[in-house]
Amino acid sequence: MSSVITSFVIASLLVLPASTLAGQRSVPAAPSSSQTAPPAALYFPDRFDWQHKKPEEVGMDAARLDDAVKQAVASENPATKEMTLFLATTFGASEPFDTPIGPVKDRGGASGIITRHGYIVAEWGDPKRVDMTFSVTKTFLTTVVGLAWQRGLIRDVNDLARDYMPPGVDLFETPHNQTIKWDHLLRQTSDWQGTIWGKPDWADRPEGEKPSEWPNRKLWEPGAHYKYNDARVNVLGLAALHVWRRPLQDVLREEVMEPIGASSTWRWYGYDNSWVEIDGQKIQSVTGGGHWAEECSSTRTIWRGSGICSCARVNGRTAPSSRKSGCKWRGRRGPRTRTTALRTGS
Repeated sequence: MSSVITSFVIASLLVLPASTLAGQRSVPAAPSSSQTAPPAALYFPDRFDWQHKKPEEVGMDAARLDDAVKQAVASENPATKEMTLFLATTFGASEPFDTPIGPVKDRGGASGIITRHGYIVAEWGDPKRVDMTFSVTKTFLTTVVGLAWQRGLIRDVNDLARDYMPPGVDLFETPHNQTIKWDHLLRQTSDWQGTIWGKPDWADRPEGEKPSEWPNRKLWEPGAHYKYNDARVNVLGLAALHVWRRPLQDVLREEVMEPIGASSTWRWYGYDNSWVEIDGQKIQSVTGGGHWAEECSSTRTIWRGSGICSCARVNGRTAPSSRKSGCKWRGRRGPRTRTTALRTGS
């Protein structure tokens, strides 16, 4: 299986107004209203032509920006770049069932870009390099679920997920799992119990002082307890696949990647054993993290001022996005004003 995907680099933390970057430096007084230039038109990069500007051309302090880049380079993860070893010594150091069941790619060195008003103002390393993006892929998964809601394939995120499953799919048939709603899956509060693709739910960040206690964890009522858990994210992926009835990679490509002008080099993988048959077609169910395999990269859902996915608003309410609640909704309405940086491979 090819390991070629797009490298997308998130650099929004460094995209700050000049007044913020300047710190104690003196800042020239603002021009009078009569001297103020009209606002420039919003710039959106074309697929293969992302323009650069000097920091001072977009109101940024070049020296402070250079300091930020140096700090980013100096703060590179010191862990091994050999990804199989990295997974074995992080997740695998405290978890059973840690064997990868999909492709894994060694990572490169620190790289990134910084944008301001859409223009690239700084870059370092090799931003075009293909690298794993791990749980950033949860954004993709929740986006395609949001698109299913937007299309009317999911009536309400407060519906029971089991009501959308075809005969023979037992993801939500145990008494504990029957009350799980789409909203619980999206917020990682489902407490789904079971095994998917050979990985038990309790094996991801197991709870208990002794391994013998791990399989007998406390059960929580769905919606009552948040836990970051990749097995349950994989349940969301399979459930969404049964709703769309076609590869979620195709949905993402047609509904998000093509409209924003992304390259054709990104990939979104499933596991070696995550194949199911739907309508006579073999389809690989994708994942939402790099815990047991390589993952795809992230992107924004707003492009050229129009919303691709309005899934942040569900039934007239704005979904919160706090870490405490575990909400995974990522869409926003309206034109962007400040954004994470998107880099497409060639």
